[in-house]
Amino acid sequence: MEVKKLSISWQFLLVLVLILQILSALDFDPYRVLGVSRTASQADIKKAYKKLAREWHPDKNKDPGAEDKFIQISKAYEILSNEEKRSHYDHYGDAGENQGYQKQQQREHRFRHFHDNFYFDESFFHFPFNSERRDSVDEKYLLHFSHYVNEVVPDSFKKPYLIKITSDWCFSCIHIEPVWKEVVQELEALGVGIGVVHAGYERRLAHHLGAHSTPSILGLINGKISFFHNAVVRENLRQFVESLLPGNLVEKVTNKNYVRFLSGWQQENKPHVLLFDQVPTVPLLYKLTAFAYKDYLSFGYVCVGVRGAEEMTRQFNINVYAPTILIFKEYINQPADVIQARGVKKQVLEDFLAQNKYLLAARLTSQKLFHELCPVKRSHRQRKYCVVLLTTEATKQSKPFDAFLSFALANTQDTVRFVHVYSSRQQEFASTLLPDSEKFQGKSAVSILERRNTAGRVVYKTLEDPWTGSESDQFILLGYLDQLRRDPALLSSEAVLPDLTDELAPVFLLRWFYSAGDYISDCWGSILHNNWREMMPLLSLIFSALFILFGTVIVQAFSDSSDERESSPPEKEEAQEKAGKTEPSFTKESSSKIPKKGFVEVTELTDVTYTSNLVRLRPGHMNVVLILSNSTKTSLLQKFALEVYSFTGSSCLHFSFLSLDKHREWLEYLLEFAQDAAPIPNQYDKHFMERDYTGYVLALNGHKKYFCLFKPQKTAEEEAALGSCSDPEPSLHLGEARGKSCGLGPKPVRGKLSKLSLWMERLLEGSLQRFYIPSWPQLD
Repeated sequence: MEVKKLSISWQFLLVLVLILQILSALDFDPYRVLGVSRTASQADIKKAYKKLAREWHPDKNKDPGAEDKFIQISKAYEILSNEEKRSHYDHYGDAGENQGYQKQQQREHRFRHFHDNFYFDESFFHFPFNSERRDSVDEKYLLHFSHYVNEVVPDSFKKPYLIKITSDWCFSCIHIEPVWKEVVQELEALGVGIGVVHAGYERRLAHHLGAHSTPSILGLINGKISFFHNAVVRENLRQFVESLLPGNLVEKVTNKNYVRFLSGWQQENKPHVLLFDQVPTVPLLYKLTAFAYKDYLSFGYVCVGVRGAEEMTRQFNINVYAPTILIFKEYINQPADVIQARGVKKQVLEDFLAQNKYLLAARLTSQKLFHELCPVKRSHRQRKYCVVLLTTEATKQSKPFDAFLSFALANTQDTVRFVHVYSSRQQEFASTLLPDSEKFQGKSAVSILERRNTAGRVVYKTLEDPWTGSESDQFILLGYLDQLRRDPALLSSEAVLPDLTDELAPVFLLRWFYSAGDYISDCWGSILHNNWREMMPLLSLIFSALFILFGTVIVQAFSDSSDERESSPPEKEEAQEKAGKTEPSFTKESSSKIPKKGFVEVTELTDVTYTSNLVRLRPGHMNVVLILSNSTKTSLLQKFALEVYSFTGSSCLHFSFLSLDKHREWLEYLLEFAQDAAPIPNQYDKHFMERDYTGYVLALNGHKKYFCLFKPQKTAEEEAALGSCSDPEPSLHLGEARGKSCGLGPKPVRGKLSKLSLWMERLLEGSLQRFYIPSWPQLD
């Protein structure tokens, strides 16, 4: 009886302990554990955590409960140091880590309680809504938003992802589950990433992916999302994953192009991989591996079951009955490594390729490749030396490079990496390592270096003489490497290397073209496959804008036509008035801009200002030159200023005057090219030297080498003045009259420019005749 009572008391004690533990777990308060208030800052939380962690660390505190206390302190700091978890705890009483899962468990518990009380047998309905059983396969693939953004998206540049969007009470999700399990098991073994998003618990991620219905299946590659729109069967999903991969990953190689393919190592700076197999299509595993290593290797595929591969199979001794993979580096006639096996596993293939990612003497084409080939020294036991060949770029392999390559092949070590650099493409890098650039001008050089930090600091030693590839050069280099193993102080020179230029980066125009193509394809795919209900706001906006645009155009067209009908009678009257006039008239709109100054700036055209005002006049500018004499200078300049004043607002017009007494020969040479407008008499004319050109105006275009001519017209006063003179040649024009035989008064002289303003308007309209000359004569 006493034993029975004792066992009952022990059972009661155990139950009490369990209840206390449960209550303590439910009553866990991170603020109370760290001893901070709910408004404490991150600095206060961190300070309290450090103090308590030092006090309750199990290695320093021998209290039996120190370990549990330290765990509580760590858990409390983990919650409060993360703003998202802290916000969840403040609002919901937990850290939000398993919020969805806890709610799901509570619903399951209530459902099971309801099921047990009312004796429902779910096997009768065959509805596997129990999430514990249904999501057991998908549980390890569940994605959260932060995990997707920080890990899945960057990883999608190395492998494609197949993501399923699911939710509770989804009949279609249950229907596709067997196919999904089979496909996941197959594709994951090939290297495809798998993800599952629960739309009920990860609404933010589901909205970010653009999945508004369940179930949805999408693919992710290079950060780009593509939706699956076919029937959910194994073959369609496999083809969908294959369609995500770029089409140029693997090149089909035959007897005709294998030499060109293998010779591309020099331009691409990559080893080349060839897979020999009997199947006509490239295996998916090979494509996925090619995508993962696309930055390091170039891949080709040879189908040995068809004609066109016999020469390669004989040359490389290929067993056509088993898949064979060859890796070629600088020597295209002999593979650097071979693997041959039936059913090659993904891990074996990746290990094989990882060991052959680089050439024997790779070219440094970018700073990223420099970091990978020549890593920074981490400790004395992890020293990595780089032997750098600085050589000139050549279409064919030079003797120094061939000798360097042979030396690298014969002296391959874990601590030494052989690389080469084109001095013409990486000039700053090469000049830093070469002490005497003149001595190595146009020649190759070899340097041994060790990187000390990521900022570019290196220690190095450059061979004193240029590298010719001779046996003596190779012997000297080998001696340095042997000495370096014993004495690292051999590298006595220090320098800071500049960053390498990325030689293989596409130009900006190509990058823009590729980005534009991707954007257009994304938009087209969205238009074809998106839900039209979701597209309605965008379509409504587009049609509204088009309606407003076309409505405005139509209204404007009708208003313009009505204005034309109303204004047509006045225009006809103006046209009739213009037709009745013998002289052309112009509207105010055709005139120049409003003058900026209250005067006209007129400069004299002399041998000093000739070049700047005419010969080297800017394109589009013209110089309007008035011809005058000493006797008519004052009166003609005053009239000239009045006539051209309204045109001084134009910055393209310059105004000058030319003295006829000083530069008659220059003017007559110019007028020879305008015989129709101003005929020049021969030199035997007795009045040749007395001919009067005062009042002529030339518009000179110095850039295009042409001029327009204004010839003064006779007025009534001028004809009266000529009538009073005994002119032996009355047939001569006023402009050709002799200035010495008959003196005109000031009014007739000023009347020569009475119609200059009309001529200036025609000049601005471009309707004047132009006289071209081969070159501007010298102004003596």
